[in-house]
Amino acid sequence: MENFNAWIGKKEITADFSDIRPVSMMQALLNQKNKAPQVLPSLHHWFYFLPLVDGQELAEDGHPKKGNFLPPIPFPKRMWAGGRLEFLNPIQINQNIKRESEILKVELKQGKSGNMYFVTVRHSIYADDTLAIIEEHDIVYREASNRVQTQENNQSSQIKIESRPYTYKKQFPVDTVTLFRYSAITFNGHKIHYDRAYATEVEGYPGLIVHGPLLATLLLHTFEQENPTKTVSSFEFRAVNPVFDFNEFSICGDIHSDKGDLWIEKSDGLVAMKATVTFTGE
Repeated sequence: MENFNAWIGKKEITADFSDIRPVSMMQALLNQKNKAPQVLPSLHHWFYFLPLVDGQELAEDGHPKKGNFLPPIPFPKRMWAGGRLEFLNPIQINQNIKRESEILKVELKQGKSGNMYFVTVRHSIYADDTLAIIEEHDIVYREASNRVQTQENNQSSQIKIESRPYTYKKQFPVDTVTLFRYSAITFNGHKIHYDRAYATEVEGYPGLIVHGPLLATLLLHTFEQENPTKTVSSFEFRAVNPVFDFNEFSICGDIHSDKGDLWIEKSDGLVAMKATVTFTGE
C-alpha cells in the first residue's frame, strides 16, 4: 500500500463570513425557522469554508478530487468517521471567520471489511482574531466493494444498547428531501446522499446514506433543546453504523451533572453514532 506520510503536516488557511443565510436554511430543515440567533449555533461552522470547485474538478463520487489539500488516496469510498471539538468562544453572526487546517495523521488499517485509510485533520477556527473552535476531523477511505452492504454482513461492527437508561429519546424523521436539503446547505455533491443508483450499484449500499454531520448535528441540537441553560464545552462523536434513508431512528441522551452520553439508535436497537458532550451551567 502507498505511504502518504509526506502529507502529514500539510496546512491550509481559508477565510469566510458567518452570514445568516445557511443558518436560516438549517433552522428551516430543523423546523426552527425565524429564530434569528445572534451567535452561530453549535456545529453550524460546518456551513462555511466549503470547497467551491468547478464541475470538471469533481471526482466520480461527486466530491472534489483528492490531491489538493487531502492526500490522493486511491480508495473510492470516503465518509466522515467522527470528530472531537472544543468550543472556546462564540462566533457571532456576521463576523469574519478563518480556518487553519493541518493534516495530523494518515493511517492504514485492516478490518474485516477490507483495507481502510484514516485521515485526521485539525481545524483551528477563529472569529476575527479570537480562537473559537478547535476541531479534529476523522475521514475514512475504504476500498471498492461490489457486495451490497446489509445489516447482516455488517453485524460485527454494530453496537447495540441493552436496557440503557436515557434522559430523553426523540424522533426526527429523515427522508430524501431532508438529505437533499442538507446536501444543498453544505454544497455537498457526494452522490451517496441523493443518487440511489450510484449508492446501490457503485458503492454497494442498500439505500441512500444519511450524512454523518447531520446525525451529529441532530445529537447536539436535541441536547441543547432539552437543556437550554447549559453551555456546551466539548463534543466528541463517532459513526459506528450507517443510517439509510429507509431507517427510523431515535436521538437519545443520558445526561449527568457535567457531561452526557448521546447516541443515534435505530428502530432495531442498533447504534449508528455514539457521542459525548461536556457542558457548564445548571
